[in-house]
Amino acid sequence: MEYTVQKLGKLAGISTRTLRYYDEIDILKPARKNSSGYRIYGKTEVDKLQQILFYRELGLELDHIKKIVNDPAFDGSAALKMHREQLLQRRQQLDLLITNVEKTISAAEGKSQMADNEKFEGFKQKLIEDNEKQYGDEIREKYGDKTIDASNAKMMNMSEERFAEFTRLGEELQKTLAEAFKTGAPESELAQKAADLHKQWLAFTWPTYSKEAHAGLAQMYVDDERFTAYYDKDQPGTAVFLRDAIYIYTGFTR
Repeated sequence: MEYTVQKLGKLAGISTRTLRYYDEIDILKPARKNSSGYRIYGKTEVDKLQQILFYRELGLELDHIKKIVNDPAFDGSAALKMHREQLLQRRQQLDLLITNVEKTISAAEGKSQMADNEKFEGFKQKLIEDNEKQYGDEIREKYGDKTIDASNAKMMNMSEERFAEFTRLGEELQKTLAEAFKTGAPESELAQKAADLHKQWLAFTWPTYSKEAHAGLAQMYVDDERFTAYYDKDQPGTAVFLRDAIYIYTGFTR
């Protein structure tokens, strides 16, 4: 079956403007244009649009999606299986959060009791699963399953107070790092404070700390484009700056 822009937009639940934009940026071209100049989409384009919308739902940027779906080696069947796995993980996260809310309501109404650590289980589990989804393969390859599993368990067992401090420390780290970056000097007092805050932040989840592992993680921030994109999102070059500050902090030499 073939579709015009209007019909495909209605079928997919998106605007015709979006479809025209996808054509303009070469992420989804129509199969052809008819004699009247209207865009016509066939089964291949419908399947591709479904993949694009799946990736959008999973939070990927359009530039990234474009590279994936336009890759000649793109495997639609394998991608669907991956989408299914990620959606199941998301459902598990939502189920955990719903259960958490239900327990909280029950406790608030005096029908049951809820330990403080239970109140944050859903949020901590989401942090772990988001991290696994984005970086799991790399960090497990680098540090091993045993270390990462221990780190995840340490996160899940955090008390309410420890989890609040972990969150606060992460925010302080980001703020200090942003200010230190403006100095342009990774050896500066402010940059070294950021490196120390980073060490303290890691201590909340790392089973044990070593300067070598700290320096290795800092290098991964530079080597892996996803880590780099996270640290460079506001100030390009921050990932390299943090790595250099941590190298100085740990006494690591390249």
